[in-house]
Amino acid sequence: MASNGIQSVSDSVVADARAPKTVLITGAAGQIGYAIVAMAAGGKMLGLQQPIILHLLDIEPAKQALEGVKMELLDAAFPLLIDVVTTTDVEAACKGVDVAVMVGGFPRKAGMERKDVMAKNVSIYATQAKALEKHANPDVKILVVANPANTNALMLKEHAPGIPAENITAMTRLDHNRALAQVAQRAGVHVTQVKNVIIWGNHSSTQYPDVNHGTVEGKPIKEVLKDSSEWLDNEFVDVVQQRGAAVIKARGLSSAMSAASSACDHIRDWVNGTPEGTWVSMGVYSDGSYGTPAGLIYSFPCTCKDGKWSIVQDLTIDAHSAEKLRITADELTEERALALECIGDAAQ
Repeated sequence: MASNGIQSVSDSVVADARAPKTVLITGAAGQIGYAIVAMAAGGKMLGLQQPIILHLLDIEPAKQALEGVKMELLDAAFPLLIDVVTTTDVEAACKGVDVAVMVGGFPRKAGMERKDVMAKNVSIYATQAKALEKHANPDVKILVVANPANTNALMLKEHAPGIPAENITAMTRLDHNRALAQVAQRAGVHVTQVKNVIIWGNHSSTQYPDVNHGTVEGKPIKEVLKDSSEWLDNEFVDVVQQRGAAVIKARGLSSAMSAASSACDHIRDWVNGTPEGTWVSMGVYSDGSYGTPAGLIYSFPCTCKDGKWSIVQDLTIDAHSAEKLRITADELTEERALALECIGDAAQ
């Protein structure tokens, strides 16, 4: 307890008698990985009483940096952190994991064709999928962060048929959080007062940030921001869709802290449940809801309870929104076809 009588965060973070949960972070020596491991060890991912074991995976050239990450985790003396395993061996990394956050991937470089990038990532996710299927806990929960996140998640599913499709998700929570923040700033309220925005579709510039069902302090967003309807229909959508590029332009590096925080939010709500009356955006295996093609990893509004997610049903979708949902679904369908082509080429 602090001397002034105010309880510090570290005072409230105390591992209880629960069995530790083992969390795999791939690409753990990278920017997002570096940010996410500290948040996970501090309780942001699984809760402030859940002990955690971290398995950190990266490629051989990052082995020394990975050891440095481990040193810092130990030096921080996180109360919840039971152990840290660092490795460049994917099978060792996947042993006994309860949660897997797939941050590692092959980024698109100058001069690369889209198919070249997809082929690289299909290869990476095929290897990791097989290791997870073989070595992870049967009910492992998987979040794919590396882009193209939706299609990487789908390729992971294709290569790990023994893992339930509902246990493989892609991250659109960063886009969801960006939308919350933009509305909050415009309305002049704290971000916690904004609820139930939706990110539909792909984690790309075709995503559809939808405020038609959202609220500010319990009132419809469109009612609270009735004088900002043009902003909601245009600039707001563009800002959320292009926020990643704006961050790169501003800091010379991609979003790391916000991506890490959003990944923790995604896992925490999935494992511990969403608050009553609140939904979040998750890239999940489509069952055809809202006219979307079944079999894609598509972002929907979801609620979570007892470690399971459910797509929110029966929301009214106007013609404008329906067209936006179709556009992003078309892109995901094209990505799936390209990825499956890459799988076919690799098999030859």
